[in-house]
Amino acid sequence: MADKASIDKHRWWKEAVVYQIYPASFLSTGTGSKPGWGDLRGITSKVDYLKDLGVDVLWLSPIYKSPQADMGYDIADYKDIDPLYGSLQDVDELIGELKKRNMKLMMDLVVNHTSEEHAWFKESRSSKNSSKRDWYMWKPAKYDKDGNREPPNNWSQILGEANSAWTWDEGSQEYYLSLFTPEQPDLNWENPAVREAVHDVLRFWLDRGVAGFRMDVINLISKVPSLPDAPVKAPDNKYQPGFKFYANGPRLHEYLKEIREKALSHYDTITVGEMPFVRDEDEIIKVVGEDRGELNMIFLFALVDIDDERGTFRMTLRDWKPSEIKQILTGHQRLMAERDGWNTLFVENHDNPRAVSRYCDDGDKYREISSRLLSLMETTLSGTLYVYQGLELGMRNVPPKWEPEEYKDIETINYWAKYEQLMNKMYPGDREKLAFARKVMQRKARDHARTPVQWSAEENAGFCKSGVKPWMRVNDDYKTVNAEAQQKTRQEGAGLSPLQFWKRGLANRKQHKNVFVYGDYQLLNDDDSPIFAYKRSSKDEAFVVVLNFSGEDQDFTIPDQVGVNKWVTTTYNSSPSQANRGKITLQPWEGLLGTVKV
Repeated sequence: MADKASIDKHRWWKEAVVYQIYPASFLSTGTGSKPGWGDLRGITSKVDYLKDLGVDVLWLSPIYKSPQADMGYDIADYKDIDPLYGSLQDVDELIGELKKRNMKLMMDLVVNHTSEEHAWFKESRSSKNSSKRDWYMWKPAKYDKDGNREPPNNWSQILGEANSAWTWDEGSQEYYLSLFTPEQPDLNWENPAVREAVHDVLRFWLDRGVAGFRMDVINLISKVPSLPDAPVKAPDNKYQPGFKFYANGPRLHEYLKEIREKALSHYDTITVGEMPFVRDEDEIIKVVGEDRGELNMIFLFALVDIDDERGTFRMTLRDWKPSEIKQILTGHQRLMAERDGWNTLFVENHDNPRAVSRYCDDGDKYREISSRLLSLMETTLSGTLYVYQGLELGMRNVPPKWEPEEYKDIETINYWAKYEQLMNKMYPGDREKLAFARKVMQRKARDHARTPVQWSAEENAGFCKSGVKPWMRVNDDYKTVNAEAQQKTRQEGAGLSPLQFWKRGLANRKQHKNVFVYGDYQLLNDDDSPIFAYKRSSKDEAFVVVLNFSGEDQDFTIPDQVGVNKWVTTTYNSSPSQANRGKITLQPWEGLLGTVKV
């Protein structure tokens, strides 16, 4: 595959390391309105930690004023900060401190929907004759043959598949579309006034010094106007996943180009779109192609959807093979290089479980080795790298012994309620029938990424003051898995902690950006083995990466044409000992980095 990297296509946002912060769970200084809740000053206090790690851009999940029905993704005021986190002055202070360190701030833009508490929606629901009635998607009820009221179509709610995506409004006697929760009504982007209001929000934050936006479910802003029934994919459910008709709708690209023209083009911005349910390569390139004038990049979800039952719901489990990791990521690498687009690199975020638990082995024996394996992969592939808080520490899922009541996320709560109701109806009193639902929660719940960051072995993991109860329970392993312990120099032979390994990997990525960010990618083993091996190269230097995504020893034969000069890194606590030619053996979850001939 030809190396398409050239100096005129180098951009700061391609080389940036973006660190995602989930503000409620990052660090609480007690300056917000709720004890035990993360706040903006907590983030500002850790800017030096993030700079030292190698971070260039901080992306904050929503901090806007919100009733918190969905942890801030239900926004009541786009131009104000929720008192839970602080104030606009605190944002200005954070931007200032980042600027001093040549760092930037990226905000979360949530404009597919608002909160039901937003002034726009309050006005919209006040009357069918309201001037803002068509700012949202209202429809009259349908009625079945017995006269029972039914929603306008059979779409299921994204965060509660047992529920309709439509909410009945008693006051105005119509349904409104609410794809995520009843508290999050969908905006009607067909209305030009809605679009202009959104452009105004972007300009407000860009003028304040924000560098860009992560755009929440941005491909849902255009729906098929007729809003037809979805095909039946889940026969046991009354309501069905309707993404065929609300994802990548007919006017999406028009809307994205308009955002670029009316707002973004006047600033030097970083933009990344969250675009679930999209796998078609042509559709992807329409958004991120160099000449498209839409977004810099989008999150591709094939990797984080790897264990979902295809075409159904996220809270499902599918058996998958480790070889799928290399197939997915190779597809992404080739797509962007061959079609002049740009890629994102991420293995976890606030909507997914912990990567070390999902793709590797999070047991005490292999957790750190697995964390280093993920770091080695992420820091050596092409694309803008996104590190979610705690990934650099190898934080893992909560243990199976946690009771369902410990989970806080609305999606998990809805999922558990559905299965409790179903099992109590079919198998009354038989709690064992709920074991599978418990398993899904322990493997897939969004809650795993939302436990407080583990800063130290002190009470509450140093997340909040002693004697204060955190909004969500801290993972039980915080006394051994925490940043303070991983920052300390280890005894000889103990190797680098996950935090130290990530720091070294990010520095290495920046030092060799022409290879790891812009260079050519070549898969070295297109087979069904759990070994993921690839070569990265520029015109001046080249590296080979070999990753063992299994808990057993695995053999790999170095291709004759590769020619390893020297193995320079292993994910184990020793120097690499493998041969430079022929067959080598990798230990469980071992990764190797070597220099090779160009």
